[in-house]
Amino acid sequence: MNSQDSMFQSTTTRAPIQQNSAQGFSVAPMLDWTDRHCRVFHRKLTKHAWLYSEMVTTGAIIYGNNLPRFLGHEQDQPVVLQLGGSDPLELAHCAKLGEEWGYDEINLNVGCPSDRVQNNMIGACLMNHPKLVAEGVDAMKQKISIPVTVKSRIGLDDNEDFDKLVDFVGGIIDAGGDGVILHARNAWLQGLSPKENRDVPPLKYDWVRQIKQTFPTFSIAINGGIATPEAGVDFLVPDQSLPAVDGVMLGRAIYENPYLLTSVDPLYYRDNANTPTRQEVLESLYPYIENHLAHDGKLHQISRHILGLFHGMPGGRIWRRYLSENAFKAGAGIEVLQTALQKVNDEIYRMEQAS
Repeated sequence: MNSQDSMFQSTTTRAPIQQNSAQGFSVAPMLDWTDRHCRVFHRKLTKHAWLYSEMVTTGAIIYGNNLPRFLGHEQDQPVVLQLGGSDPLELAHCAKLGEEWGYDEINLNVGCPSDRVQNNMIGACLMNHPKLVAEGVDAMKQKISIPVTVKSRIGLDDNEDFDKLVDFVGGIIDAGGDGVILHARNAWLQGLSPKENRDVPPLKYDWVRQIKQTFPTFSIAINGGIATPEAGVDFLVPDQSLPAVDGVMLGRAIYENPYLLTSVDPLYYRDNANTPTRQEVLESLYPYIENHLAHDGKLHQISRHILGLFHGMPGGRIWRRYLSENAFKAGAGIEVLQTALQKVNDEIYRMEQAS
């Protein structure tokens, strides 16, 4: 790895991690959202949750000629590199690069229903090709020593065959996979947009618990429609005759209200260290932001991820609006965040005086 590459490597002390991200709590990979800046921000809110990269295609890594862009990361571990692809040799090559770049786990995307990725044999369409998925997992396991997991749906279109899901997960286990994260909905490959695919297909949480019952020693995490980390804890205890799962993954709820992450460490990891205030979280980001700006970065590349920091709080809308209107301006720097924070504090004071 050359010196340019190494500047993006994490140099921070790692938080204690479990065997893989299908255990404990994780933040879902979200395209265009969970980039390196987002993950640095999220790490200020939780020491222990597993964070995911955006899905990175094998083609981008192999042919994009820009490994720092696609694999660079810092201050975010434990962190998972999610790959999009289906060719076993390409997956193995990219998994090895991910390991060399300091990722703690490789995850294969078998859940994205987008037409764009289907055409390249990426995402949820691979559930129709379980043998190919297993071959990809096996190829990656042969190349790397870190865990390999798979994130998928529980089925495709109107298929209601639980045995098919059992066979799919069983193939991953036989290939040496370390865990699966199951979004508890079917993916519709035709007729629904990616956004609709996140809400329209009904949730079947029992199917995920039944998979854990079928494979009791294999790591199984649940994803889909879980509103808060507190709600996720319910899945870590048995439900009537069905067992607990090993892990919980949240996505959009965390992005919209990131301060929810401050409840993760005490709930999932028994770490009751002092919870930082929103202001402390913001101010702890200043050195990272200043370094980004000093290397020709733009404030809005980071500020877009912290728009929800004051979600549901007095001044939250003022915060969001001020950043949205000012972070894109030429030369915008830390002072934009400081002014926005002062406006929030002024609004809190005003409301306290009025009450």
